[in-house]
Amino acid sequence: MVRGAIFDMTGPYFDPGVAVLDLYAGSGALGIEALSRGAGSADFVEERRPCCRVIQENLGALGLDRRGRVHCVPVATALNRLTGSYDLILLDPPYADTLAPSVFENIAALLRPGGTVVYERTFRVSPGATGPLRLLRERRHGDTVIALYSAEGVPVG
Repeated sequence: MVRGAIFDMTGPYFDPGVAVLDLYAGSGALGIEALSRGAGSADFVEERRPCCRVIQENLGALGLDRRGRVHCVPVATALNRLTGSYDLILLDPPYADTLAPSVFENIAALLRPGGTVVYERTFRVSPGATGPLRLLRERRHGDTVIALYSAEGVPVG
């Protein structure tokens, strides 16, 4: 239900020029969903090796392995190493985690003009300072809040 709500909020389909970054990827479900909806590429960041293998296997099983890259490193490390820019950045950290403002600053630096950040969190945790990201809208689904952000001063397409 939450995954469907995310893609209802961001747009049901993407064009092949859309680049996606799936942070705290877990099984890769969100990034794989974006690819299946037409996004051209996705980078998956997950530090747990068993999960990285699952993402790679899922990409292969779905014939998406040429459009997805798995980075098996902590998110903070990936944010310092990634050099691309993204139209859609998906953030689904463990619900107990609060993200440091520096994470949002690094994410904003990777966001293309008009791009969107989707932050999925528990309603029990405040997002805190989000640096240069500005809240566009949010929806609550049970214990989960889905919040959409853009970079300040950057028009949303």
